[in-house]
Amino acid sequence: MSDMFKISLPDGSVREMPAGSSPADVAAAIGPGLAKAALAARVDGELVDLTRPFTGDASLALVTSRDEAEALDLARHDFAHVLAEAVQALFPGTQITFGPSTDDGFYYDFAPKDRPFTDEDLPAIEAEMRKIIAADKPLRREVWDREQLISRWQQQGESFKAEWAAELPGDEPLTVYWSGDDWLDMCRGPHLPATGKLDPAAFKLTRVSGAYWRGDQNNAMLSRIYGTGWLNKKQLGEHLTRLEEAAKRDHRKLGQEMDLFHLQAEAHGSVFWHPNGYVIYRALEDYMRRAVLKADCKEVKTPQVMDARQWEQSGHWGKYREAMFVIPDEVPNTEDDGPLVSNDADWMALKPMNCPAHVLIFRQGIKSYRDLPLRIVENGCCHRNEPHGALHGLMRVRQFTQDDGHIFCREDQIVEEVRNFCALADRVYKDFGFTYAIKLALRPENRFGTEEMWDKAENELRDAVAAAGLNTPEYGWEELPGEGAFYAPKLEWHLTDAIGRTWQVGTIQSDRVLPERLDASYIGEDGGKHRPVMLHRAIFGSYERFIGILIEHFAGKLPVWLAPVQAVVATIVSDADDYAAEVTAQLRAAGIRVETDLRNEKINYKVREHSLAKVPHLLVVGKREAEEGTVAVRTLGAEYQKVMTLAEAIAMLKHEATAPDLLQA
Repeated sequence: MSDMFKISLPDGSVREMPAGSSPADVAAAIGPGLAKAALAARVDGELVDLTRPFTGDASLALVTSRDEAEALDLARHDFAHVLAEAVQALFPGTQITFGPSTDDGFYYDFAPKDRPFTDEDLPAIEAEMRKIIAADKPLRREVWDREQLISRWQQQGESFKAEWAAELPGDEPLTVYWSGDDWLDMCRGPHLPATGKLDPAAFKLTRVSGAYWRGDQNNAMLSRIYGTGWLNKKQLGEHLTRLEEAAKRDHRKLGQEMDLFHLQAEAHGSVFWHPNGYVIYRALEDYMRRAVLKADCKEVKTPQVMDARQWEQSGHWGKYREAMFVIPDEVPNTEDDGPLVSNDADWMALKPMNCPAHVLIFRQGIKSYRDLPLRIVENGCCHRNEPHGALHGLMRVRQFTQDDGHIFCREDQIVEEVRNFCALADRVYKDFGFTYAIKLALRPENRFGTEEMWDKAENELRDAVAAAGLNTPEYGWEELPGEGAFYAPKLEWHLTDAIGRTWQVGTIQSDRVLPERLDASYIGEDGGKHRPVMLHRAIFGSYERFIGILIEHFAGKLPVWLAPVQAVVATIVSDADDYAAEVTAQLRAAGIRVETDLRNEKINYKVREHSLAKVPHLLVVGKREAEEGTVAVRTLGAEYQKVMTLAEAIAMLKHEATAPDLLQA
């Protein structure tokens, strides 16, 4: 073997480096500035530590803070390790478990010796973390024999780490990282070269919660400490500002202020819609119904409860059973894809999705190739047994209604049907003021169907997006390996809201598996039986979650056509009561959702109260307005009021209260 390795750099140049050298040595050879800026390296495409020695000729790309995504993930991973080291320094006897990075920070799970951690512990832990960062302790990788590492964890009383090290697959050695010479953790890496590469002003610990060891409620309860971490103080400040804005927009808080809905233990995970909230729900339902009927879809309604054997045949019983509500609720013991053990009981399940029921509708009667495409839709109520800790307002519930639909079509119709759906989804999201990215979720490891089925389905979705002109950087086009459903790849629409957060909502999936498993067929032009392709599609996703997103996107200031109360007529003096009643009557006759406020309160008090309830327009009337047939219109968020004739005000409100016409040219 040669004593020199050839290291190819992104600019096409090649450097010869002696055996035993590392990416850090290459950075130093190029210049002191790069040596200081380098954080990690990609060697033959693999992200590694700067000090990891080369094993032969290789391609090298050095990672700096300019490579923000990779640098952020590295920093957050290191913040998690520094957090664990700080906790064990302050609270001896605490056991460590896991500490991954997250989308905006990091967390670490601990088994405290004496008591669970609380938010009051966070300032002291932050201070200790900053000491560790200031010490600029080198982060050094070592490879340990598995049994040697398990023995060390056991000797130190780290029972959780010992258990995990023993259960990791394979029999290969395990890697650990030292922080200086006095603290280590088991980790795949990579890490930054030293703790001093972290900005001590770029992180903040945010909260403490409980978490079960390995996510199993039958295991020990741990203390999870969350933090947010960034590359510099400015990024942290911007993030904290976004969090403050998000807290103001929290749909649970606004839902209470606007009297839209509530949730309570008697129906945990299901929504109690109040009159105001149900107005929004119905307005969205009417909007979507008009859209899909104009798109030549036929609306259907299917049962809430279906025989478990139907779910077994569709594959959901094996793949999805833990999330299903079963009647009776004692689920028979089966293998993942095995048959039901007993035929003595009629096992039933609340539907977690509508797809199998729609196949059963398709199977009624003989279908010809001339009948295709057949587009059916349903505002279908579904139930999923989400974990208690995962429930979150309207965003994650156990009972929800999907704007669900399925298109049964021939193979030669797929691209055009998907392209048309892309155009419809585009119009819908733009009506609500959203921009979006579109992504293709590809075959998961745990799936049904042949490789040929998946190849066809994935390529058809690619072709349809290309035909719609959406596979461009402008639309955030990206492919997501392994993230498809167990029966189909899917296109996903990721909306961006008013404060830059993204929400995955709409989807269309190209499915050959369910038609095969549920024996759906049509008679082709050749007189033979053929399988249709089933396109699963939704735009809102679920009404509950979409309403939650809308509330936060608009900060409660919904467009007038969606607002539960579109206008309030408020009096300044009781002498205007009769005129207020007349104004209200004319507005109602024009189809405006209006209320009257005749209370003996000062007008400023009324303005504040209706502003808090996010009423779009307040029509103020007094003696002068009654005499002149006018109204003083105070629009939510506007600095000044505007005096209009009643006819002008009605015309304005009628225009704003009209829902968008989706398919209007």
